[in-house]
Amino acid sequence: MTPDLERVAACIRETAEIDIMPRFRKLARHEVSEKKPGDIVTIADRDAEARLTRMLVDLTPGALVVGEEAAHGDSAVLDRLDDDGPLWIIDPVDGTANFAAGKPLFAVMVAFVVGGETRAGWIYDPVRETMAIAVQGEGAQIDGRRVRVPEFKPAGRMRGRVNFGSFPELRRPVLRQRFRDRFTIEKSLRCVGQEFLALVQGDFEFRLYNRLWAWDHAPGVLLLREAGSHVARVDDAPYRPTERTRALLCSASLGQWDTLSDLMRAD
Repeated sequence: MTPDLERVAACIRETAEIDIMPRFRKLARHEVSEKKPGDIVTIADRDAEARLTRMLVDLTPGALVVGEEAAHGDSAVLDRLDDDGPLWIIDPVDGTANFAAGKPLFAVMVAFVVGGETRAGWIYDPVRETMAIAVQGEGAQIDGRRVRVPEFKPAGRMRGRVNFGSFPELRRPVLRQRFRDRFTIEKSLRCVGQEFLALVQGDFEFRLYNRLWAWDHAPGVLLLREAGSHVARVDDAPYRPTERTRALLCSASLGQWDTLSDLMRAD
């Protein structure tokens, strides 16, 4: 069972129009708070998640929901990831720090999961009004146009972003130098949704993530896979949104993924 793709997209657009964009660069001081030091949340996050939760459950009665803000308020919400039934995973404002700082690098991310597998995913950029949709086994699209990850030109240096926290502390200096010697390493955008959109459009070729929250990665992993990328955990196990694991390597092709993996394993 896959819900109506365009109805879900309409729910996301409506939520962004009502709860997110009117607050962009207009947040009052009392509308921003910290969940923990360095991890902020805004009224837009909370209101958008509440609206999306209501709308998506109406589309699929009986489905469970795991939202980032709900899970922060009650860790038992994460137990819903173990359910085999239909499940919505929501990140209402991915890149909240950017959003609160007035930077146009944030996204709304939604995934539909059944039996531990992501069946469909949506990533929406409310500033550019760009909607990416992927369906398991049916491909990926951006604004209705089918997309494939562009082929890397071997004459250049692969570009990417790496979270070196994925490695044991003693190995990090060596690996930092090893990557910088071979590749162009760019700074994180501080928004996973925007990075997935950039990856699928060929703006850079690889990304290594460390901590894997389902709301951050479920829609984007499906988008990349359906667009022809190779995405797997660094131990070469497949990514599953219901598993609370670490270290995910995304690359434009299997060959590039193997090159990066070999570099990480070499001693």
